Amino acid sequence: DNQNINFYNIPLDDNNTFDLLKKGKTIGCFQLESSGVQEYLKKLSPDRFDDIVAMISLYRPGPMEFIESYIKRKHGKEDIIYLHPKLESVLSETYGITIYQEQVMKIAQTLAGFSLSQADTLRWAIGKRKRSLMSSLKKDFIEGCVKNNVKEYQAESIFKQVETFAGYGFNKSHAAAYALIAYQTAFLKANYPVEFMTASINCELNNTDKINRYLDDSKCMNIKILKPNINYSSSLFTIELDTQNKKTIR
Repeated sequence: DNQNINFYNIPLDDNNTFDLLKKGKTIGCFQLESSGVQEYLKKLSPDRFDDIVAMISLYRPGPMEFIESYIKRKHGKEDIIYLHPKLESVLSETYGITIYQEQVMKIAQTLAGFSLSQADTLRWAIGKRKRSLMSSLKKDFIEGCVKNNVKEYQAESIFKQVETFAGYGFNKSHAAAYALIAYQTAFLKANYPVEFMTASINCELNNTDKINRYLDDSKCMNIKILKPNINYSSSLFTIELDTQNKKTIR
């Protein structure tokens, strides 16, 4: 239709896009193509951008075991538990589950009074398994918590939880950038399906398996695929209007 789309102006609450995500129809969508992610998206039924950020962060070895809890808590089928009331301000967006490295740092700041630099050192030490440094930071963490009226046994439990999550926590700023591209591709697929699928196929001209997968997906979306024709075909897949003036892929 010769429309110019400004990606910076795409609404992040588009109903068509979230309908597509809820159905797991995400073949061709950045980071959301695998069958595993598609199944989890159906269970999650995302209705906000933050859900996409969380899914991209959780669908990896390690945090994957918490996907079911995230889904159940989102839909009120599992209690959201905080080891201390002060954790709610840090973890409410992810239903009490520590997903991001930034949350690990914020916990250290909020509960133990760590500076931003100390909190970043803690994140780094846990991620790199620096045992001796972690040991001294744990001592500082528990002492800081006690000063902030957090009981010592609670501080121990919280540090243990922080240690577990920080070992494979994802960087939220990285995940958000991935999620934005994932959303943009889903937006295009939901609102401009023929154009999106044609472009996707043309990006994979050297991959027959991908071409077949995209063609099958196009048929599932009721997009008509026209056979090669010496009079109409070019070297790429193209959009062509049929006799009913409906967009098809040649």
